[in-house]
Amino acid sequence: MNSPLKAASSCLLCFVITSCGGSGGSGSEPTLSPAPAPAPAPAPAPAPAPPVVQMRLETSPAFVDLTFNQPLSMVQVPGDNTRWYLVERAGRIWSFANDPTVASAELFLDLSQKIESGPIEAGLLGLAMHPQFAANGEFYVSYTRNENGLESVIARMRSSDDGQTGDPATEEVLLTLPQDFNNHNGGQIVFGPDDLLYLGFGDGGSADDPNDRAQDSSNLMGALLRIDVNTDQSYVIPGDNPFSTNARCEDGFSNEPCPEIFAYGLRNPWRFTFDREGGALWLGDVGQDRFEEVNRVVLGANYGWRSREGANCNIPREGCDTNGLSEPVTGYDHSLGASITGGYVYRGTEVSLLQEHYLFGDLVSGRIFAVPENAADGTSAEVLLETEFRIASFAEDASGELYLLDFAGGAVHRIIEVPDE
Repeated sequence: MNSPLKAASSCLLCFVITSCGGSGGSGSEPTLSPAPAPAPAPAPAPAPAPPVVQMRLETSPAFVDLTFNQPLSMVQVPGDNTRWYLVERAGRIWSFANDPTVASAELFLDLSQKIESGPIEAGLLGLAMHPQFAANGEFYVSYTRNENGLESVIARMRSSDDGQTGDPATEEVLLTLPQDFNNHNGGQIVFGPDDLLYLGFGDGGSADDPNDRAQDSSNLMGALLRIDVNTDQSYVIPGDNPFSTNARCEDGFSNEPCPEIFAYGLRNPWRFTFDREGGALWLGDVGQDRFEEVNRVVLGANYGWRSREGANCNIPREGCDTNGLSEPVTGYDHSLGASITGGYVYRGTEVSLLQEHYLFGDLVSGRIFAVPENAADGTSAEVLLETEFRIASFAEDASGELYLLDFAGGAVHRIIEVPDE
């Protein structure tokens, strides 16, 4: 906020000077008039206003000599801006310096022999570095495997060489989730500002959630989960989770609501993030055949799938029951895209046009969208950029700058400001 300017005023003091006569003198004493005030100096000519430079947004390769095979996620060790860890769908994690001129990447972990990545939505889907990674070497992975059918796995592993490599022999499986079909596996994992681990799973697949998983809290599908891994056990349930007193659902199903659930009613959460200022949790939920949506997720909320797709009725198409359902912040129909990729609230300094906006994209159309970070529910999103990328994920570095991953082309890009021509 600009502070009002205060004008300073001055007061010219005038003195009456008198002269006293000698003894026996007569007549009036002379009075001296004040000297005239000096004429004010001429005001300096105002400096010319700087020219207004109109800026626009473009994308630019972030690491010009690096490309990858179907990149899905890219993260840093908390508080360390020197390196990146990039996930490929087929099961490999690569590490490389955070340097635009970096010429090579080192293999951090190879899980390709144990991962099922045949179905297009299966594979190594998520990576999270523990907030105390520098001290304990712990990291967490989310992947699919096929032992007796497709299932999702959340596991803990460790690095014993300061993050140079991850050791697959240290794997500890925390929970598993048998999948109904081959799609809608979700798969992202993120540590929140509370140092708890958040996990996202889709509704089990097919169309219209035929097993009604997302509205049934006795399974882990169609939900965002929250668990505490800072314990000697595999994990414990945070006390304020909605169903925290129930038995754990580490095998994915129960006869009562699963205590791991933080929020539910999701179709296929594809990328969720925490705003580094204030901690709001933003999530992109992939639609079916009409609408994509963004949710600002809060504890215990139901986001409506399969009754609704976005803010619109799905089953039935008219007159669906909306009682108790939370509204999306924004979304778009399939004239603009067909598979949302959640992003971040921009808190960097290099792209002024993005300040205090939530940025997200679409895998199919390549469009990049934004809404203000304080947008009310139902706000229309602005199309920022048209790209040719298959935007599979966004990434945020330790200073708040954003990157995007092109699933098809394999490169990492940045959004930059350039002068308008």
